[in-house]
Formats: sequence, C-alpha cells, structure tokens
Amino acid sequence: MVKRVIYIHGFNSSEKSFKAQQFGQWVSENFLDIEYISPRLHFDPRIAIIQLTQLIDQDTVLLGSSLGGYYATYLSQLHNIKAVVINPAVKPFELLADYLGPQYNPYQDMHYELTLEHVAALQSLFMTHLPNPDKVMLLQQMGDEVLPFEQAVDYFKQSAQHVEFAGDHSFMGFERYFDTVAKFLKIT
Repeated sequence: MVKRVIYIHGFNSSEKSFKAQQFGQWVSENFLDIEYISPRLHFDPRIAIIQLTQLIDQDTVLLGSSLGGYYATYLSQLHNIKAVVINPAVKPFELLADYLGPQYNPYQDMHYELTLEHVAALQSLFMTHLPNPDKVMLLQQMGDEVLPFEQAVDYFKQSAQHVEFAGDHSFMGFERYFDTVAKFLKIT
C-alpha cells in the first residue's frame, strides 16, 4: 500500500516548482492518508541520491521531472518501486557537459560549480536498459525545447507512455494527468 509520494525536481529547480506544488496540493486534497514530499535536492548527484534514498521504503512511489525523472528512473529500478517521469532526462551527463562551470539556481538562490565529477556521477546512474520497465510510466510532450523527446520515447519503449504532440519542457496541462498518475502509482 502506498503511503508516500516523493516529487523529484529537475536541474536548477527546487521543491517549489509549479508541478511539485500543483500535484502536492491535489494529493493533500484527495488522499488524506498519503504523505507527499518534495525535497530540496543538492546540486551534487551523489548527495541528491543519498537524500532521496533516505526517504524511500517499499510504500513509496516517485514522480520526477527532467533531471528528477532521471533520478526517479534510477531509484525506481534500484528499489523496485513505481515512478512516473515527466519529460525526463535520459542521458543528462551528455547534456550537462556543456554547462560545466559556475551555475546559479534562482529557485534556491544558490551559486555553485558544476564539475566533471558531477557529470561522471550522473553517468554512473545510467542503466542501458530498464530491468523493470513496468514500474515506470512516461509523460512526454514532443514540444520539449530542452530535452530530445525521441530519446525518452525510445528509452521507455517497454513502459507505459503518454506522448503528446506540441507542449514544452514544463509539460503544459500536467493537471490533466493527475488521475492517470494516481492510478498508475496506485495511490487511488
């Protein structure tokens, strides 16, 4: 029985992302017995994974967007728990190599340095194939201007998928999928 939903935010985002707050509000209004957590993650992937792992047990399900979708995929497969990924990063280590150096996260009001060690840490989490693809559902909009949607559609080809034409990286109209997400995660 699901007792906890963890929302995992993306790169240079925070626990206060619109999707995190929107879904958290809906969960709190509809499922009084479900704990909803949206933690502020550290920029270092090694620390972020530790933060998340400490919150996970067998009664936990995950919801992750962008880089958070990458983390959710990894943790879902590692712990054999369900996850919904929204416009997820599939190979963030390839994309973030172009962002090495000083970074500013405006949502956390924090400056930091993105290093090759961080990129290598992300690459160490990559699974060439999903051992339990049935544990993951993909929500993908083809208009994602940040990440290549084809990569996600192919990577999650054995998983449940909802792929929409147009949209953007924020996944426009996410609230239309709340019931679908709840059913897949079995929080209904």
